[in-house]
Amino acid sequence: MLRRCPPGPPAPPSLRRVLPPAATAVRHRLRECAARIPEAGAVLDLLEKCPEHQTKGGFPVVVFEGLDATGKTTITQSVKDTLNGVLLRSPPACISQWRTIFDDEPAPIKRAFYAAGNYILASEIAKASTQAPVIIDRYWHSTAAYTIATEINGEVQDLPPVHDEVYQWPEDLLKPDLVLLLMVDPEERVRRLQCRGLEKTREEAELEANCLFRQRVEESYRRMVNPACQEVNASCSKEEVLKTVLQLIKKHCAL
Repeated sequence: MLRRCPPGPPAPPSLRRVLPPAATAVRHRLRECAARIPEAGAVLDLLEKCPEHQTKGGFPVVVFEGLDATGKTTITQSVKDTLNGVLLRSPPACISQWRTIFDDEPAPIKRAFYAAGNYILASEIAKASTQAPVIIDRYWHSTAAYTIATEINGEVQDLPPVHDEVYQWPEDLLKPDLVLLLMVDPEERVRRLQCRGLEKTREEAELEANCLFRQRVEESYRRMVNPACQEVNASCSKEEVLKTVLQLIKKHCAL
């Protein structure tokens, strides 16, 4: 459900440039840097092999979004096992080894890499959803939410206003049937991160150090439309979260 917030300033042109609106823009950016970054050429080759128009199969496609340590890894595996489905992740395995390379690049190139991952993932979704339910650990909403929160400084009211085009799903990207946003109390999320003892990503370090950044990411998720995110309280037990998630899938998807 979208929250009504005071209108903010229009999304600046720079934000629209770093968040590619379509596959053609992604290809253009990758071509521009392919001579300097060989991996960009490799990503472009994979992207070029994907059909231009992706069509979902007859099985449901469910995306799980949320900050780190909200339980995505655990719940996606549990739902995959329960539904006898296929589990996919963004960025897809075929390009995930190059994340560190693109994370060090300027924002337009970095976001082109993650956007390309979504289109490559869409090709995998189209194929897998003809065989079984497809469960996805992050998709386009993550790319958009983190881009918006990174490029816009300040508080939540400084975000682009509700209904701005930056919150719209790309018209040429395969849509899921359901997007579930896992939400956890900030204190609980930090506790889980400390228990995991894993090396922090740059974005996770920013989430921990900057409360406003975390709020901007979460609110950006909430403002996404077509499809919007269904919020799930993931602070309770794994069993309760799984029960809630399965009820939502049954309600919104044909199984």
